Amino acid sequence: MNKIKVGLIGVGNCASSLIQGLYYYQDKRPEFAIGLMHWDLGGYRPSDIEVAAAFDIDERKVGSDLSEAIFAPPNCTTVFQENVPAMGVPVQMGQILDGFSTHMANWDRSQTFRPSQTKQPEKDDIVRELRERGVEVLLNYLPVGSEHATRFYAECALEAGCAFINNIPVFIASDPVWAKRFDLAGLPIIGDDIKAQLGATITHRALVDLFKKRGVKLERTYQLNTGGNTDFLNMLNRDRLASKKESKTEAVQSVAGIRLPDSEIHVGPSDYVPWQKDNKVCFIRMEGKLFGDVPMNLELRLSVEDSPNSAGVSIDAIRCAKLALDRGLSGPIHPPSSYFCKHPPIQHTDDEAYHMLEDFIADGEEVRNEVFDFGSGQRIEAAE
Repeated sequence: MNKIKVGLIGVGNCASSLIQGLYYYQDKRPEFAIGLMHWDLGGYRPSDIEVAAAFDIDERKVGSDLSEAIFAPPNCTTVFQENVPAMGVPVQMGQILDGFSTHMANWDRSQTFRPSQTKQPEKDDIVRELRERGVEVLLNYLPVGSEHATRFYAECALEAGCAFINNIPVFIASDPVWAKRFDLAGLPIIGDDIKAQLGATITHRALVDLFKKRGVKLERTYQLNTGGNTDFLNMLNRDRLASKKESKTEAVQSVAGIRLPDSEIHVGPSDYVPWQKDNKVCFIRMEGKLFGDVPMNLELRLSVEDSPNSAGVSIDAIRCAKLALDRGLSGPIHPPSSYFCKHPPIQHTDDEAYHMLEDFIADGEEVRNEVFDFGSGQRIEAAE
């Protein structure tokens, strides 16, 4: 099958893990492809993904070949694939806008961004680059809180004719206005805010769903996260966290059955611990009542490498976006959005979203016509 040509907005830890993964799995046989949810997804394998364009604002990355930029500071994720050959993809200067939080300038320069002095491109320049390099799917890996920058690149995707995968908690796919624009343009969008493969939010959701299914009344809960990458440093600016907290909180509330009062739920980033680097530590506490109103509580500690934890999900999201393009689908693609993202246009339980996704992968046209309405995100009765 043809290569899926991908563009990256941001060459941070997540982009590094994604590209390392593409080479790591390149020569693997399916039985040894540990960590992938799907080896073959609609006929596409990880080796069918080709990164064709990349944009960043850091002086240590702009102008470098992408194979070198993914290992440049302040990236600090685990290196599990050292052999990444020259890719022939120079990292282009992007628009800064609000993609850089000014408070980060006060930190050790080895731990934070160093904005390049290269002239920032106009939108037409970026659109031209995407078209000339044949980019079909554009991934947004900007920092949390990059509201204006995300909308800027969504506009670029629309003008360049690219599918858009919004990995961060700026609401594009779940915003009816933006969703309609992608629909009218005949382009698919998947989003918003990617879930990790086995991270804090998906684990928290599973436990909340377990409480509901086992008849345990959940009374209060929190999720606290610490990490030492630039994402956590960026989020020390609480003004950038409104959509992040909404996204993570709604992901948990949506499976609770009975919504918790705002005062009884806290889900969100907690603090920046530099020596943790890309390791993310999550603490979850849940309090509730069992049979006879007898109280109980649960505490969990989860430690994961943050960026590899999302890379496998991104590989699947890219292939789903390509399937949507192949099938002429447009607007929000609900099955992958619901399964892969914290704040999709329509929330479903993870079991529902899983089956929707598998139906979508198996036969998109049949699913569209007989089982699933892509416009509303709801299942419908199968045709007689």
